Amino acid sequence: QVQLVESGGGLAQTGGSLRLSCAASGGTFGRYVIAWFRQAPGQDREFVASINQRADFTNYAEFVRGRSTISRDNTKNTVYLQINSLEPEDTAVYACAAGYTDVATVTTLYHDWGQGTQVTVSS
Repeated sequence: QVQLVESGGGLAQTGGSLRLSCAASGGTFGRYVIAWFRQAPGQDREFVASINQRADFTNYAEFVRGRSTISRDNTKNTVYLQINSLEPEDTAVYACAAGYTDVATVTTLYHDWGQGTQVTVSS
């Protein structure tokens, strides 16, 4: 098991940028796929972005593609999510999760989650 703690959220204006961090402890960080999810009040949780163990594959939801970058530093046990061109619709609690990919189905099961960091974008 791995413990995850998010940071870097806060208040931003439309068009601004934030860099979120996901710091891990208690596990072998380099063995996990790490993903970011977000959830707004009254809304379902939705996938934002993910990065694999070797950082040679990344995946982005359509609503952040082209304005977001996910990266990882396995020596620091940290994954980052840079979001540019923020808009009010990005307002949500952003949480990171760790999991493993099933090679046969090319799907990832996430087993450990952080508590999240609040991102608020004002117009």
